[in-house]
Amino acid sequence: MSLLPEIQQIEKRIRDLGPSARTEILAFSEQGSLKFPLYKITFGSKDPKAPVLGFIGGVHGLERIGAQVCVALMNSLAELALWDETLQKTLQNIRIFFIPTVNPIGIYRKTRSNPRGVDLMRNAPIDAENPARWVGGHRVSNKIPWYRGEEGAPMEIEAQALVSAVEKEIKESSLAITLDVHSGFGFQDRLWFPYAKTVKPFPDLPLAYSLKELLDRTYPHHFYRFEPQAKAYTTHGDLWDYIYDSHRQKHPGSYLPLCLEMGSWMWVKKNPWQIFRAEGPFNPLKGHRHRRTLRRHNTLMEFLIRAVASPQAWAAPPESQKIIMNAKAQELWYAR
Repeated sequence: MSLLPEIQQIEKRIRDLGPSARTEILAFSEQGSLKFPLYKITFGSKDPKAPVLGFIGGVHGLERIGAQVCVALMNSLAELALWDETLQKTLQNIRIFFIPTVNPIGIYRKTRSNPRGVDLMRNAPIDAENPARWVGGHRVSNKIPWYRGEEGAPMEIEAQALVSAVEKEIKESSLAITLDVHSGFGFQDRLWFPYAKTVKPFPDLPLAYSLKELLDRTYPHHFYRFEPQAKAYTTHGDLWDYIYDSHRQKHPGSYLPLCLEMGSWMWVKKNPWQIFRAEGPFNPLKGHRHRRTLRRHNTLMEFLIRAVASPQAWAAPPESQKIIMNAKAQELWYAR
């Protein structure tokens, strides 16, 4: 039996689901006697061209709440898939996958990095323009947070597993969205889209702006700040920049990688003493706040499912409309 509660929950859900979902182990993360699987659980269409929605968590072990939110969303979807006829019909036409614990030993050890001291979200072979000092990634030592790994070395096992799994899912898809769940920045929950490597505009800016507008119209009182990650800071080696650029060069389908950056400073402000615990700056340590966070993003999941299942509503506007949206997006996010 796994020593990690999140993996115990995943394995229990896998047993309960039986053939209603497809499960695979992407790789194993190992350190000494510890060996944890990286699970991927997939629901819905097997058509490689079907629209795809992916949820990812646990890339940074200290941000344990990201993995827990991802597991909670998976559990909710799994239950709905058993009885909700509307969702069952939707899943005939789209595919939804979950990779909830990308860095399980980091979660277990309460470290940001993987077992080799590498920050997986700084590990892709991409160099940023003017990265933020230290937090943007470095190659000084794996004893210091935000270490990228050795120059020229292959990506870490966990990073390779994630990249390969996502690329396989989205390569033939007509439309794909992924949501990577993190915490540790600011007082507000943010939805970030690329780039992390540069402040230059994202190539698929109309797609990002159109989804933001759809979210604003559908839930005008939502609490997310939708923006490019680089408005906060720039980093080397971002995995989503890497996957997006690779996909854009090779495949025609639209792909929008999103990062949910939960505003963990809210939790610290309400409970200042938790700043003295290693996990305190990144997780809601009070029970009621933890439970609230686990249910806080259900509406976002439902929205993204509907958006992926209904691309005609936002993802393929006429060229004239794209020009207008691009101008509005430039003014909103990049005007100086």
